[in-house]
Amino acid sequence: MESRAKLAVMATAALMLSGAQQVWAEAPAAPPVGEATKATKDANAAVASRLALQRSKDSERAAKGKIAEIKADAIVNAKGRVVWPIKAFGFLDADAPDSVNPSLWRQSQLAAAHGLFEVMDGVWQIRGYDLAVMTVIRGKTGWIVIDPLLTSETAAASLKLVNETLGERPVSALLYTHSHGDHFGGARGVLSAEDAKARGVPIIAPYGFLEHAVSENLLAGNHMRRRATLMFGGVLPIGPKGHVGSGLGPGLAQGTVGLLPPTEELPKGVTTRVIDGVTFEFMDAGGTEAPAEFMFYLPEFKAICTAEVVSGTFHNVLTPRGAKARDARTWSRVIDDALLLWGDKSDVLFASHHWPVWGQEDVKQRLISHRDIYRFIHDQTLRHANGGATMAEAAEAVKEPKFIAEEFTARGFYGTLNHNAKAVYQFYFGWWGGVPAEYFAHPPVETAARYVKAMGGAEAVLKLGAEAFRAGDYRWSAEVLNKLVFADPKNKAGRDWLAASYEQLGFQAESGAWRSYFLGAASELRNGVPDLPTPDFGNAEFLDAVDSRDLLDALASRFNPEKLSRDPFAVNFSFTDRDEALSVEVGRATITPRAAAAKEPAASLAIKRSDFDLVLLRKKRLALMFVTGEAKVSGDPTALLAFFGALDQPEFWFRTATP
Repeated sequence: MESRAKLAVMATAALMLSGAQQVWAEAPAAPPVGEATKATKDANAAVASRLALQRSKDSERAAKGKIAEIKADAIVNAKGRVVWPIKAFGFLDADAPDSVNPSLWRQSQLAAAHGLFEVMDGVWQIRGYDLAVMTVIRGKTGWIVIDPLLTSETAAASLKLVNETLGERPVSALLYTHSHGDHFGGARGVLSAEDAKARGVPIIAPYGFLEHAVSENLLAGNHMRRRATLMFGGVLPIGPKGHVGSGLGPGLAQGTVGLLPPTEELPKGVTTRVIDGVTFEFMDAGGTEAPAEFMFYLPEFKAICTAEVVSGTFHNVLTPRGAKARDARTWSRVIDDALLLWGDKSDVLFASHHWPVWGQEDVKQRLISHRDIYRFIHDQTLRHANGGATMAEAAEAVKEPKFIAEEFTARGFYGTLNHNAKAVYQFYFGWWGGVPAEYFAHPPVETAARYVKAMGGAEAVLKLGAEAFRAGDYRWSAEVLNKLVFADPKNKAGRDWLAASYEQLGFQAESGAWRSYFLGAASELRNGVPDLPTPDFGNAEFLDAVDSRDLLDALASRFNPEKLSRDPFAVNFSFTDRDEALSVEVGRATITPRAAAAKEPAASLAIKRSDFDLVLLRKKRLALMFVTGEAKVSGDPTALLAFFGALDQPEFWFRTATP
C-alpha cells in the first residue's frame, strides 16, 4: 500500500499536471525505437577510431587451443526448457552495428567463443556456456574441477563435453575460487552429494566461503536478484539492439542453482595442498572481488589461476546489482603480492572468466595493468575527495588513464571508472557526497513534483528534455525527463522520451552491465514490468547449506510489525533431523532469532529442517503436515500463525524505472 505522504504528493502532482493533458497530443513525437541517433553513431565511431581494437592479442588468445564444442543449439533442462541458448550469440559474427559501442562489441565477440579449450597439457577450460568459465585439471585419478558454473545443467553439459573429448574420468576434487553463485551453483551437475560422500571427494573453498555464499544470496537476495535482471539483460532480447553480453561473459544461464558445502575452507595467507597428485599453492584474496576468494599457483604447470581478481575486464568495486562496496586498495595489493610471488615463474595465467594469457612477460603485464587500474581508481578518487570533491565531482574528475587505451582487459567492459570512483568514495565516506542538502533530501516522488512545478510545468519539462535529447546530451535529458515521469508516471510522452534517452545511453555504453541496465529501464518504461512468473531462485539443496540461525535471520528481515497485534511472545523450533533447538523472540518492532530454545515459548514447532526448507520454498504446506504428522505444534497454535502471518512476501518484479 502506498504511504499517505506519497499518495498526497502524487495527487498534488496529478492536479498540477492535469491542465496540460490536452497538450500531449501536440507533444513532440519521441524518436524511433531501436535506432541509434547521429550523436550515438558519432560517439561510437569516435571510440572505434581512438582505440586500436584490432591490434590486441586477445582475439588470438580467445581462439587458441579450441578442440571441441557442444553441437546442439541449446543446453536444456530435464523438461526441455532452454537453460543456455548456444546459437543465440551468432549475430556477433559481424562488424559492430551503430547500436553497440564497438569496444563492447569486440569484448562480447571474444567472450561468446564457446567450447573446450586446451590451456596447456593437463589443463583445459570450458567457455561460452554460462557467465563464468569452468576449468578442469587432470589429476592422478580424475578431473579436478574448478568453478562449476552457475547451474547444474550447464556444468553437466560442460563436463560431458570434457569426458567425450578427453576420455571419461571421475571428478576427484572440486574447488570454488570464491563465494559468488556463478562459481559454485552448478556443483551438483558435476558431482552428486552421495558420490562425494562415498568417495570422500575433497570440496575446497576459501576462508569464510559458506558464510558469504549464503548471506549474499539470502538476506538481500530478492532485491539483488531483481536488479540482476537489469544488470545482466534478463529482460532484454539477445541481439544487436538488446543484450550483447555482460562484459564479464555472455550472460547468466537460466537453470538450477545449488551448492555442495565445502569439506574444507582454507586458512588465510598462503597454503600448499597436494590434490589428487597436483600441487596447489593457494593465496587468500578475500576482500577483493569477493569477501571470500583465493587465487592459486600450479608449480608443475608454471601457471597462475587468478580467479576473478584478475580477468579480462576492469571489474566492479560496487556491483550494480547491489552488494557491499569492495576495497580497491586491498584488491591492488593482492594482485601485487601475486606478481611478486609468482610473476617471474609463470608461463600461463588463466582465470574464472575470459581467456588465458601465455608467455611470462604477458602474464606479468596482465597483473601489472590490473594492479594499477584498481590502485588508480582508489588513489585518484581519494585525491579529489580529500581536495573537497563530492562523490559525483570526484567521479567526473577521474579521467581515463592512458595505459588502458592499449591494455584492453583493464577497460570498463563490466565495471566503469565513473561508478567505481563513486564506490571508492562510498567505501570511505558513505552514501552521500558531503553536501548537507543531500543528507535529508525528500524522496524522489516528492522532489520530482516540485521540480516540475518550479520548471514551469510538464509541457516545459518535456520541451527541455526533448531539446537536450536532440542536442545529444542524453545524461541531461534522462535527468530532466525522469523528474517528469516520477511526478506523473502515466505521462506517456515523458515515458517515451525518457526511454529514448536511456536507449541512447545504453547504445553508447562500453560496459555490458551499463548497457543492459539502461536498455532494461527503457523496456520497462515502454512495456511495463515484465509479466513473468517469479523466478525460482530457491531450492532445497541450497537452503540445506544455510545455518539454521541464519535462515531465521532471513525470515526476521521480512518482519512487518504493523501486521502483529498481540503482545510479544516466543516460538521454539525443534529441527528433528539436525537435533537443533532454536527460537525466535517476536517483539513489537523486531524478531530476534536465538540458537537456543526459549524457556517459556508461546508455541513450539517440531519439524525436520529439510521439511521446513520446503515450507519456505512453498513446496509443502505446514497445515497439511500437521495432519500427516510430519510436523507437530504444541502450546498456542495461533502464536505460530501470528509469527508467519507477520512476515512480508516481497514481490520480485517491482518497478525500477518508475515510482
